[in-house]
Amino acid sequence: MRFVIVTGMSGAGRSSVLKMLEDMGYFCVDNLPVRLIPKLTKIVIEESKTIDRAALGIDIRNLQGLSEIGYILDEMRANGYKYEILFLEADSEVLVKRYKETRRNHPLALQGRVDKAIEAERKELAFVKERADYIMDTSHMLIRDLKQEVDKIFLDNEEYESFFITVLSFGFKYGIPVDSDLVFDVRFLPNPYYVPELKKLTGNDREVYDYVMDSDNAKVFEKKLYEMIRFLIPNYIAEGKNQLVISVGCTGGRHRSVTIANALAKEMKKLPYSLKVEHRDIEK
Repeated sequence: MRFVIVTGMSGAGRSSVLKMLEDMGYFCVDNLPVRLIPKLTKIVIEESKTIDRAALGIDIRNLQGLSEIGYILDEMRANGYKYEILFLEADSEVLVKRYKETRRNHPLALQGRVDKAIEAERKELAFVKERADYIMDTSHMLIRDLKQEVDKIFLDNEEYESFFITVLSFGFKYGIPVDSDLVFDVRFLPNPYYVPELKKLTGNDREVYDYVMDSDNAKVFEKKLYEMIRFLIPNYIAEGKNQLVISVGCTGGRHRSVTIANALAKEMKKLPYSLKVEHRDIEK
């Protein structure tokens, strides 16, 4: 019997995850009053012969019950009930944007500001996050990325590292990505833009990739960059980070930055972390 508690910040994707788990064959219940959790657990685990996977969604709407959830979870452990907690996280700026786009009200906002409600919610849920088995930051995830991560944990049963890396190429002429954690400038590398037969291609094309990576500077830079990032990640994790955006920029974001981002991502696939590659300005 696998019993999963899905919780986290409002707007971080709890409902989407529950739908994904339901599609996997999980019996799902959302926003059950906290005091009823032990009863549901007993029914599902002890009395049901047909349910072998269940998921329970809990959010800030259970505000009064959250104060009791620590005691209830401890009691469940003491009674031999095994469960896993998936905590969904996202940057406050991203959550505000999502609420504006959907025009929904935050459960704690009432007539107040959404950003204040998000920070209040973050404080209320801090103790639940500390108990989580998995922490997933959805700030930079599309639905397909979220499904891929959920599948890893609950479908493929892979060992999951709660750390999500985005390697992002961009063009300096369009501005540095505001969500960057690390920014690297590769404008010192040979520029395919000035080679007529390569100008209209991108770093996703083999000809451009080979042209850039044939440079000794490109090879040395990519190797040293990978070594530095491999060193940094465990230290970031120790400091409590659960996601990292590595931005690589050239002038227009179509040739050199795309090539280096792809080369770096190829090496980083060897690491046990979730990885995504994006090319922000490749079509500009």
